[in-house]
Formats: sequence, structure tokens, C-alpha cells
Amino acid sequence: MPIATALRLMLVAVVLFGGAWPVTKAALSDATPLWFGTSRAALAALVAALLLAVLGRLHLPRRQDWRAVIFLGLFQLGGFFVLTHLAVALVPAGRTAVLSNVVTYWLIPMSVIFLGERVSPKRWAAAGLGLLGAGVLIGPWAVDWSDTHVLLGHFMLVLAGLLWSIAIIATRKWRTVTPILELLPFCFGIGALVLAPVALLLEPNGGIGWHAWPHMLYIGLIAAPIGTWCVIEAGRLLPGAVSSVGFLLVPAFGVVVSAVWLGEPIGWDVILGGALIVASVILAARS
Repeated sequence: MPIATALRLMLVAVVLFGGAWPVTKAALSDATPLWFGTSRAALAALVAALLLAVLGRLHLPRRQDWRAVIFLGLFQLGGFFVLTHLAVALVPAGRTAVLSNVVTYWLIPMSVIFLGERVSPKRWAAAGLGLLGAGVLIGPWAVDWSDTHVLLGHFMLVLAGLLWSIAIIATRKWRTVTPILELLPFCFGIGALVLAPVALLLEPNGGIGWHAWPHMLYIGLIAAPIGTWCVIEAGRLLPGAVSSVGFLLVPAFGVVVSAVWLGEPIGWDVILGGALIVASVILAARS
């Protein structure tokens, strides 16, 4: 798959995942976070399995595929969903989109350490520029750091970024012999199996109300399966520095959607942070 195609897949993921956080935030007015996450993972697994069955491509992963499948299911779809769906109830949707997708501070050093990747000075500069933009979007000066719930929410989002980065490294280190699309039902299935017991433990009386069902259907049917496939393919095919910087477009788009839909404020920080992230992506792509 050429680099240009991988970049287009990343753009699709940016649109789908950037808009998913405001949708999730809106859904939580009539749903509990972990049950919402469990439902979207289970629905995505079912939809992917049905689609592959219709196409005659549904089959068990091959032996060489299982390591990547397990890492994707446990870390990117299980652990990541647990942390982000709990955090989105504690911090604004725009900030959730930013912190959970800032894998730059994890992915680039991990690519160097575990994959032996060489990062050019221009790409280091692009990563720094992107992190600066993400920092402006987060707006730490506007956060009440004395609130333990706020601190916990931010910590969970940083940890979620680490889990996502581990999954990306795993798919690049252990290449699958089966196309990623054909592995999605099993990845989402593992993610749902991780989420369900946590939801039962922490939200025994939780669930999804009628008003949250349209949001869950959009994410479970469209954003989760298609966006996840695009993210995995882009992260697997692009250099770590390029993919990590490119993923910063997700929070930039998410902040804009949160502002337009949920009324979260747009100020100089959103404009400046978004401009810095776009500049960093252009620099990374051209270097």
C-alpha cells in the first residue's frame, strides 16, 4: 500500500475519530461510560463479522496473526476504551480528544527503541511542533489542577495514549499475514471482553438509554470499525514520526466539532494550537 494511500486512510480516521469524542460526550447524558464503550466494541465486532461473512472472508486468524490481534484487542480497543470512556465523563470532550490521541510522546521514542527506527531532525522538529500545538489545545492554564477528578481524568488519557502506542508498535513489529480488515471482529471481540467485566464491576446499575442509542449506533456501525481499520493500517505503514504527528489532527478536529456542537469555547488557544498541529503534519509529511 503506497504512502499516499496510508495518508488518505489517516485523513478518514481523523474525521471519524475526531467527531467520535463529541458524540460520546453527548451520549453520556443518557448512558454510562463503560457500558457505552462495551456496546460500541461489541457492535463493531458484530458488524465487521457480518460484513466479512457476506463477502466470504470470515475466518479465524492464522497463527502468525494472533500476537497482533491480542495486542490490538487488549491495548487499543480494550484498555484504551476503558480509560477514555471513564475520562470523558471527567474532562471536556475536546480535551479528551487531544490527550488520548497525543501518542507522539510515546510512539516516537518507542519506535526508536523497539523498532530501531531512525528519526530525522526535521521529523523531531515536527513532533515538537505538534506537541506544542497539543499543549496549547489542552490549555493547562485553564485547568483546575487542585481537583482530583480532573487530575485522574488527565492521567487516564495520558495512559490511554501509551496503550495505543503499544498496539501500534506491536502491529509494526509483528506483521500479520492476514489483512487487518479480516482481523477486526476478533480485535473488537477481545476489546468487548475486556470492557464487559469492568463495566459490570464499576457500573453495576449502568446501561444505555434510548436517547444514547443513535450515538452508539453511529460509532459502533461506522466510526469504530472503519476508523479503527484506517488507524491500524496508517500506523502500521507510516513511519512512527509521521503517524504520531498525523494522529494529532484527530484532537484538532475533535476540538472544532466539540466547539460547534457542544458549545465548548473557541479562543486563541484553539486557533493557535490547530495551526501548529497542521504545520507539524505538513513538515513531517515532507521530511
